[in-house]
Amino acid sequence: MHRIIPAIMSGGSGTRLWPSSTDARPKQFHALTGGDPLIVETIARVSGQSAALAFAPPIILCNAQHGQLAQQQLRAAGRSPSAVVLEPVGRNTAATAAIAAAIAAEQDPDALVLLLPADHVIEKRDAFLDAIARAAPFARDRIVTFGIAPTRPATGYGYIERGAALADGVFDVISFREKPNEAVALGYLEKGGYSWNAGMFLFHPRVLLQEFEASAEIRDGALEALNNAQRKGVEIALDAQIFAQVPSQSLDIAVMEKTKRAAVAPCDIGWADVGSWDEIWRISERDDDGNSKQGRVIALDAHNNLLRSEGVTICVAGVDDLVVIATGDAVVIVPRDRAQDVKVLRELAEKLKR
Repeated sequence: MHRIIPAIMSGGSGTRLWPSSTDARPKQFHALTGGDPLIVETIARVSGQSAALAFAPPIILCNAQHGQLAQQQLRAAGRSPSAVVLEPVGRNTAATAAIAAAIAAEQDPDALVLLLPADHVIEKRDAFLDAIARAAPFARDRIVTFGIAPTRPATGYGYIERGAALADGVFDVISFREKPNEAVALGYLEKGGYSWNAGMFLFHPRVLLQEFEASAEIRDGALEALNNAQRKGVEIALDAQIFAQVPSQSLDIAVMEKTKRAAVAPCDIGWADVGSWDEIWRISERDDDGNSKQGRVIALDAHNNLLRSEGVTICVAGVDDLVVIATGDAVVIVPRDRAQDVKVLRELAEKLKR
């Protein structure tokens, strides 16, 4: 049985899900899919024990201002983290991964680390656990990422090109590809052998820290901030001055695109990164008219809309394919196919406020 320490990255801001997602309460702390908050669902997914896997209590890595909120939500759900790392500033996923590896090595030097974003949806938990079990034997000597079986020529995700099979369902990695245009993405699907890059990793701490040699300044700075952290109970407050000097870079760029020890486990797990309101509509339950409704909503002769109210009543008639979000701070109305523009609207609203 493989002992796994989940490390949950909760540093995202979710600007495309404004006005529900805010700096004070970003998307991972909302129940956007109708159940528990995303961070709680993420931890529940990698808790307990299966036939091949035994999950330890998780390490939570979050912005310092969200530490109490994270712990409140986890307590309410009956979840107890082994550590809550408070990051004074955001430094992307490479520094976070190095810190997670070092803390996991303190807790159990033989365990593997499962590094996950806190704000993703995985509908097929059993399939995800199967993929982890397939990958675990290789994670003692490689950094295994989980590739999502593409369902469309998406341009918002990076892609992983797989190479030779290492075993059934686990492959060597030929290359990581940046977000493509639609024509290139369509070519990937037609050729086959490509997966979406979901940013989920399984590794032994020793292997990951060794493979930081090409980006040693990130690893060394992050570990120095950890060594000088203030610890109180489960909280680990990184040294602010040291951590602020760590280069900000993704784990993909800092390590995965450089290492020769990358592997990929392609999987079909009902994954979504809930990065936009259109994606929320796509994965939500809908009525016979295709409307996804939450809160006080009235819809008359309306179809395929996402309608969410956090207070006031939303009333719509004769409209199709819209996103309508109403909170105490703002009301957003955009066509679903322009849901990405919510980020721009948020920036304009902030300027207006100033």
